[in-house]
Amino acid sequence: MKKILTLFAVVGLIAFTSCEGPEGPPGRDGVNVVGEVFELKNISFGYNVEDGYNIYEELTPTIVESDVILIYRLTGTINSNTPIWQQIPRTLYTSRGELDYDFDFSKQDFTIYAGGNYDLSLTPEFLNNQTFRIVIVPGDFSTTSKSVNKPDYSDYDAVIKKYNIDDSNVKQLN
Repeated sequence: MKKILTLFAVVGLIAFTSCEGPEGPPGRDGVNVVGEVFELKNISFGYNVEDGYNIYEELTPTIVESDVILIYRLTGTINSNTPIWQQIPRTLYTSRGELDYDFDFSKQDFTIYAGGNYDLSLTPEFLNNQTFRIVIVPGDFSTTSKSVNKPDYSDYDAVIKKYNIDDSNVKQLN
């Protein structure tokens, strides 16, 4: 009787371990889900009649359609190793009026705008020698992340940590 049970156990073990389930859905080839950080350092806004004050940059290589760009402006430092990044869009309230930073992007480029309800040339400190960090967040994260686990996007460090983005060697765009 023991030999028959052992035989059934061995046959059953072989039968179950050789089974194969249905094939899963195909994955995307060659997609590397990695966020990146770029920096525009000490850049000044240009002016044109159609768009006002702006900074235009092309993305090389282009980003994937589902990726998202976040942009942060350097507003100061706590010490030489601790910059203070402020997410844009942002409205600043100056003694002359309101100044707005905003941006738009496509998979090929992005533009940062400065506008306001006064003549911005009167406050060159907000237009000249500005530093921006451009964070590319891969769209693949949005399909796996639950909304309760999303970072505070206004906090640059929280975004970098959440998406495991290495910003120790930021690429300069200008």
